[in-house]
Amino acid sequence: MEHDFVIQYSIFLVYFGAALLATVALFTRQALPVVYILLGALVGPGGFQVLPDLQLVEQISNIGIVFLLFLLGLDLYPQKLINLFRSVSFVATASSIIFFLAAFAITIAFGFTFIEAVVVGIASMFSSTIIGLKLLPTTVLHHRHIGELVIGVLLLQDVLALFAIVFLQGLALSVHFQWVSLLPILLLPIFVVFAFLLERFFIRRLLMKFEQIQEYVFIVTIGWCLGLSQLADFIGLTFEIGAFIAGVALAASPISRYIANYLRPIRDFFMVLFFVSVGAHFNMQSTAAVIVPAIAMAVAMLALKPVTFKYLLGRISESKETSWEVGFRLGQLSEFSILLALLAVTFGEVGNNAANLIILATVLTFIGSSYLVVFRYPSPVAVSERLRRD
Repeated sequence: MEHDFVIQYSIFLVYFGAALLATVALFTRQALPVVYILLGALVGPGGFQVLPDLQLVEQISNIGIVFLLFLLGLDLYPQKLINLFRSVSFVATASSIIFFLAAFAITIAFGFTFIEAVVVGIASMFSSTIIGLKLLPTTVLHHRHIGELVIGVLLLQDVLALFAIVFLQGLALSVHFQWVSLLPILLLPIFVVFAFLLERFFIRRLLMKFEQIQEYVFIVTIGWCLGLSQLADFIGLTFEIGAFIAGVALAASPISRYIANYLRPIRDFFMVLFFVSVGAHFNMQSTAAVIVPAIAMAVAMLALKPVTFKYLLGRISESKETSWEVGFRLGQLSEFSILLALLAVTFGEVGNNAANLIILATVLTFIGSSYLVVFRYPSPVAVSERLRRD
């Protein structure tokens, strides 16, 4: 009974607090992930210490990351990908290299180790899918060229983030290298082929046969996502990789769009817990140790990303106005940056200071980028009535 009370109270505290702060955030035109992280900092060990079981929240929040990657995979429809990637592959690749080198140099300049600088550099390569898409009006997202460019760059970055997760895992295994450490990497192509064949000849047929029964579609989809995640973890990969591949395999299904729309509220439910757990890792002492490099990193990324995207998009004949808007909309670090920081600590590649640097810099860019967008461009939470678009 006591354990049940802890679970209920933790969930109540997170969502009641999130509801209050989200209301304030909407009135002040702030991105919701920022206030969820702030809530975690307030209720966690570094704040008022009222969250009874942080580990429980972390464990539940990991499901949010699994669903996030699954839904990202569902957007990777092969033909759409080919068309988008042709137009933005140069931009996404070149910008990632530039952001990596800039973050690497800043991290080295502040005295972090080479490996920590590499991890921080990788974490700085990506822009936020959540912030980028939530601040795009629906009409822009689906029917305008700017929406296509933003989605194309974000999807390519998501693929790069997947490889970054594999890289971090391989880096951890190489510390105590054995040939068996290579087994998960060797099994990855086999796992991908197995997932596609199973989806094509079994899962898809089941979903199409019983597509009118929404409850069945929901259950099978959840089972498919979590089942492949568990299988990936069993063979030495990660839950995240399994979920991503499960989504990609299902993307060609005729009802993939319906599935994606159906699962987004569930993803958002768990993502609130993820951001709260991130904020709960903050404490004043650890944050104070990295406040200067974090501010330097955030300012550098907020300045560099829009300029870089503007220049690179101009090189592929995009207009100046379009290039600037895409640059500002992609001018922050990513939720993947936070995920990579937490994974790097878990795998033992970086210390807590480097992870706190990534997390704090990410939060600062969330705040800065959100304000830059809502004051300059159409968005659902724009400050001006003239710019407000649903």
